[in-house]
Amino acid sequence: MNRDRAQQIVNSYGVIEVLYNGSPVWIEGVKDNSHAEVSYLNSRDKKMDVALNDLIETNTAF
Repeated sequence: MNRDRAQQIVNSYGVIEVLYNGSPVWIEGVKDNSHAEVSYLNSRDKKMDVALNDLIETNTAF
């Protein structure tokens, strides 16, 4: 995923499914041009920095 799309998802009012290593995550924020802070949907209190290239948008909106 590129930085601009990740930022669009963060700013979106909708819910857009994004996967990290096959698990759904919430993008908390974009850190820089190559990393974002995410949390797993089943554990929103645990946040981690991941490479934007490892995030996959499934094109499924809720």
